[in-house]
Amino acid sequence: MRINIQFQDRVGIAHEILAVLAQRGLNVVAVEVDPPQVYIDIPELSKDMLPSLQQACQQISGVTQIQVIDVLPGMRRRLHLDTMMAVMEDPVLAIDGEARLVIANAAAAAVTGLSEAQLAQLKLSDVLDDQGLQEELLQAGLRIPSREVRLHGEPFFMDVTPVSEPVLPDGTALHRSVGAVLTFHAPSRIGGRLHALQNTQGNGFDLIIGDSEQIRAMKTRAARVAVVDAPLLITGETGTGKELLAQACHGVSARSNAPFLELNCAALPESLAESELFGYMSGAFTGAQKGGKPGLFEMADGGTVFLDEIGEMSLYLQAKLLRFLNDGKFRRIGGDKEIRVNVRIISATHRNLRKMVQEGLFREDLFYRLNVLHLEMPALRERPDDILPLARHFIERACTQSQKPVCRLNTAACAALVANHWPGNVRQLQNVVFRAITMSDQRVLDAADLDWAEGSISADEHSAVDTESWDLALQQFEQSLLTRLYPHFPSSRKLAARLQTSHSTIAAKLRKYGIPQKR
Repeated sequence: MRINIQFQDRVGIAHEILAVLAQRGLNVVAVEVDPPQVYIDIPELSKDMLPSLQQACQQISGVTQIQVIDVLPGMRRRLHLDTMMAVMEDPVLAIDGEARLVIANAAAAAVTGLSEAQLAQLKLSDVLDDQGLQEELLQAGLRIPSREVRLHGEPFFMDVTPVSEPVLPDGTALHRSVGAVLTFHAPSRIGGRLHALQNTQGNGFDLIIGDSEQIRAMKTRAARVAVVDAPLLITGETGTGKELLAQACHGVSARSNAPFLELNCAALPESLAESELFGYMSGAFTGAQKGGKPGLFEMADGGTVFLDEIGEMSLYLQAKLLRFLNDGKFRRIGGDKEIRVNVRIISATHRNLRKMVQEGLFREDLFYRLNVLHLEMPALRERPDDILPLARHFIERACTQSQKPVCRLNTAACAALVANHWPGNVRQLQNVVFRAITMSDQRVLDAADLDWAEGSISADEHSAVDTESWDLALQQFEQSLLTRLYPHFPSSRKLAARLQTSHSTIAAKLRKYGIPQKR
């Protein structure tokens, strides 16, 4: 039985309590004193013996109350800490002030191939490949920046948390380290955290807004290729949402629970892009992070690497990427050890890779390795049915960001959006809407608000100086709008429903402008 005796703190009271137990011949296996309480574990104490013991203890000056407890607080704390250490997926080692291992969790034991008890008999230098790191750690007072190390031959990112002496009763803080807790993060675990931070909107094709025939067909095809574990090439104009499609394909694949990491090949010079993809060893080049750094391929092990704008990749990197695609192995910059990982490559480009192959700007063998599966993201002008749903989605998002009531579009604004050619595709539409919401205080957006935000988003390609009058400008706009929409709504009734006006008005306008044109 375990008991908690509460008392008024004075010198010698704990000794008097233990003397009462000794007089009764009760064996005490554990005592925890935390004034004004003492916790005692007495296996031989039974319920029948408890009343007399309580009476005897209460005769001691200062004892106020005796309670039965299930477990001693220190034991409870140790049990919880042991459970926390056991469930942690990252290896954790606790060392004392001389770098001797004090505690090791199950993950550390699994990496080193030693039991937790065996690890507790070693020094830090016995398990780290870098023999000089222990001395550096001790000289720095157990306070060094995070860095990459090798634990039993495997790369890990090590975080060091010093263990300092507690504050003295008088409030003095010593700030003296008596040990440290070392946490080791595997590259793939780091990649998983990056993925969780960068992808907060969810997964799947529901993220791709649109219900046009083109989008439905694309989603149907994408659902088929997403589950096939092979390289995928996504093509389409700039701003169409190729990255979103890549994320959706990853989200419904068998790798959905693993990292999805991306690299824009056009955003970095060759040297930086190489280190981002393949990582580097300590001292590989000037300015390299001490201890080295894993690349995207290591961090995404088991998941997907998305290479955006693959057409901008240099021929040198193309050769290295081709070798990796052939056998799944690579070397870090400055390293001599081959690393094997299992990742799926999804690449995207707005350029014509076939033409680049003919011009010698892109490797033909790499093109065929990347183009095992292929998806084409349609341009926004090819799916006019999706313009207004996208615009409304962006309006809601922009109003939320601007902390404004949700706005809506009037008929003229809707017509102007649908009529625009959208050379920048969905990204341009998003920017137009965001600027309009930011700059306008109206609850109902008019075409003038959009024109003011964008400068000129009209589909009419005639310049202002070419327009002789208001009537002529209006006719040019009507003709351009109807010409663009009629192929997608090839009847006066469908077009009238699309533009939310009368059938007779649209029929008259079509006759006036000769739409469709006779051949």
